[in-house]
Amino acid sequence: MPQKKFTTTSGIKIREVYTKPPSAMEELPGEFPFTRGIQKDMYRGKPWTMRQYAGFSTAEESNKRYHYLLSQGTMGLSVAFDLPTQIGYDSDHHLAEGEVGKVGVAIDSLQDMEVLFAGIDLQKITSSMTINATAATLLAMYIAMAKKQGADLKLLSGTIQNDILKEYAARGTYIYPPVQSMRLITDVFEYCNNELPKWNTISISGYHIREAGSTAVQELAFTLSNGKAYLKAALKNGLDINLFSKRLSFFFNCHNNFFEEIAKFRAARRMWAHITQELGATDPAAQKLRFHTQTGGSTLTAQQPMNNIVRITNQAMAAVLGGTQSLHTNGYDEAFSLPTEKAAKVALRTQQIIAFESGVTDTVDPLAGSYFIESLTDEIEAAAQLYIDKIDAMGGSVKAIENDYIQQEIAKASYQYQQEIERNDRILVGVNKFIDEKETDIEIFRVEDAIRLQQIEKLKILKQERNNIAVHEALNNLQRAARGNDNLMPYILIAVECYATLGEIADTMRKVFGEY
Repeated sequence: MPQKKFTTTSGIKIREVYTKPPSAMEELPGEFPFTRGIQKDMYRGKPWTMRQYAGFSTAEESNKRYHYLLSQGTMGLSVAFDLPTQIGYDSDHHLAEGEVGKVGVAIDSLQDMEVLFAGIDLQKITSSMTINATAATLLAMYIAMAKKQGADLKLLSGTIQNDILKEYAARGTYIYPPVQSMRLITDVFEYCNNELPKWNTISISGYHIREAGSTAVQELAFTLSNGKAYLKAALKNGLDINLFSKRLSFFFNCHNNFFEEIAKFRAARRMWAHITQELGATDPAAQKLRFHTQTGGSTLTAQQPMNNIVRITNQAMAAVLGGTQSLHTNGYDEAFSLPTEKAAKVALRTQQIIAFESGVTDTVDPLAGSYFIESLTDEIEAAAQLYIDKIDAMGGSVKAIENDYIQQEIAKASYQYQQEIERNDRILVGVNKFIDEKETDIEIFRVEDAIRLQQIEKLKILKQERNNIAVHEALNNLQRAARGNDNLMPYILIAVECYATLGEIADTMRKVFGEY
């Protein structure tokens, strides 16, 4: 009988016993290369930011959920936008039919954004917006809304995902060609550097790369390669790496293999510290990898959905032991739909129990010195570096994406993982082992198609009541700026403040940039 092989999801062989002396024992938390964490006291100082990713239907309905989450102890809001918003279409566009408000909230104009955050003091919370192709426009709406609140823009704190490269590689919600998309991103870097110094201008995302089927090593390698591309683009635009690198953050997935995920996060910090140093960063704050984590959506099963609570807890604990700065825990019912209020509350309580009852936050990097963890950290780093070296040899992430290299590597890994499940080489409880034939009885959250009609009516009234001469002028100025080299953020902000719609702004740039 052949001996069973033990490997991580990335194919790294797991030895029976580890005796290698730990490589990071002499390192201290908060010191270069930050393997053990970016702060000396980590969660002894304060816990991670507990975010809940939420947004559905209309701005009015999402606002109610936000107030509920804040009342339950959520420390930061994380906004999900519907598909039309993500790809620059208003709710009345024919391609928006069937998608309005379904996977997130519909935002057509500044008017919707004002309703979304009604009654919420933007200076007292941090907001994260999962938006990419239209990130500049949604950020402009947030800024315009903050100005109406009388907020000090210098004190606004939050994050926009703004990571278009992973959209080409793994997800698909891009609009413009890569070069023009990169221009918008660096324009946001430059604008926020001057106007919103506390705002994180990009959340370089491995999450969607992993959701598309990559391994942990691929997630790490492709994400850091994208990060290098953004650094180089900003440097090319004359930005100071010691300033703008402080405002970059990362967004990682956390899957089921407990120790592999912890080691992945530790390796990520170490690798990024060296990448930034090699590109000229001398300020330690510019060398630190700060990251948000979300538990693995693709690990959730429709079969026996209550098992997902255990999976999410396992993943959340790994993220905490790996040193995350911010965490979102999925709802146990998300294999069926957006989370119900009950599932969202259980997800938040999961984080609170880990933070305040488990004791894992009492010391910094409690697994440091483990022969297994330190060896696995080294092996994940080495495997990821091989990918990065290949991508560098191609000319960087943009070239690797244009050559379809990253997409093909993810597709191969996804296929292999599915084959392992079908052969029972990897066990999914309730799916290919310990199966229960009873039908699942679970409450499902539904968004009505009538939401689109409500949004269309609001758009119709908005366009009748706004100053359309000012809108026309603002969009013409944006189009001229897009044909030139000016930073586009001020032009987008003026258009937003005139109540130009998201679709009108996106279409204006489509005329100049084209579509990809």
